[in-house]
Amino acid sequence: MKTLNVSFKEEQHINQWWLRLILIATLAVIGYAAYSFLQQENSSMNHLAFWPGIVIGIGVLPIIWFWKLTTKIDNYGISVKCPFVNKKVNWDEIENLKVLDYGFVGGWGIRIGTRYGTVYNTSGRKGMAIVLKNKKKFLIGTQKESELQRIVEKWNSRSEEI
Repeated sequence: MKTLNVSFKEEQHINQWWLRLILIATLAVIGYAAYSFLQQENSSMNHLAFWPGIVIGIGVLPIIWFWKLTTKIDNYGISVKCPFVNKKVNWDEIENLKVLDYGFVGGWGIRIGTRYGTVYNTSGRKGMAIVLKNKKKFLIGTQKESELQRIVEKWNSRSEEI
């Protein structure tokens, strides 16, 4: 297994104030809807339609609120971890690395089917695009563009003896 003498760690959270405000407002609307629903006499059919929506809504909100994207790069490779994902690749699996401005890919979180493959991001427009030797692609968003650029440059200038 090839190694690269580097060390990098970045943890990102969704910290946009306006997004937090939307989440709090959504929780308030769900709470008010549940309270209003309980005050009315409704058939059991209405309950079957209403409660799954409430449960799903309340279940999704904490995932967004506590979302954390962790990127680690060490001597052996790159790993990315966020809700439902724990991906690790070794240096010898990587064909190409590039730090770039990926623009807007439809929001934050996990975006599948972009021109960069799967995108893992929390904010911003900068990231490290990774192409594996098996031609699969993914991109990890970053707030530490210059640090990642130094790692990519080191990876690109490595000798065959790595």
